[in-house]
Amino acid sequence: MDLVLDIIVSVVSLAVVAQYSWALKAHFNSPKMPLGTVLISVVVAATTLLDIVLLWAGPQPPAATLVGLILQGFSLWLFWAAIRASRAARLKMAFDVQNPHALVTGGPYRYLRHPFYTSYLIFWIGLAIATWSLLALPPLFVIAAIYVAAALGEERKFARTAMSAEYAAYRERTGFFWPRLRV
Repeated sequence: MDLVLDIIVSVVSLAVVAQYSWALKAHFNSPKMPLGTVLISVVVAATTLLDIVLLWAGPQPPAATLVGLILQGFSLWLFWAAIRASRAARLKMAFDVQNPHALVTGGPYRYLRHPFYTSYLIFWIGLAIATWSLLALPPLFVIAAIYVAAALGEERKFARTAMSAEYAAYRERTGFFWPRLRV
């Protein structure tokens, strides 16, 4: 059973990372890859390799592996929902210096401002859980810090555009990476 789960997690993980890589060229619209996006790509490649090695290095509780797979599946669902919602907007890559030219508020953007980063974080959390190793946590924290920095930079860029008031109102009603709780 462990072998089957390890194979499934490995294949799903590589497929998810491949889809994220596809989006860099096929979905996001930047004239060239920004240095920050290159950094993310290097960290993603290294973290994927480390996590797959950790996955195969020792046994994990089947429940942890299944939770990891469920999170990876949810991550993919959110990723493709964000793709569908933002296709026409032709968003820029992470850390692109150009200001945004469109505000997407449909699909998952209705609830959170950065569904792509949220999907990526959910994937990495799922993979870290599936490895069941504390060694998976430092790269997860590094990736999370990079995604937070990218998202905050994008929010600052919106403040410099004609959409700044509209974005401020949007920020009031939506969550950053997680949906805003209404109490």
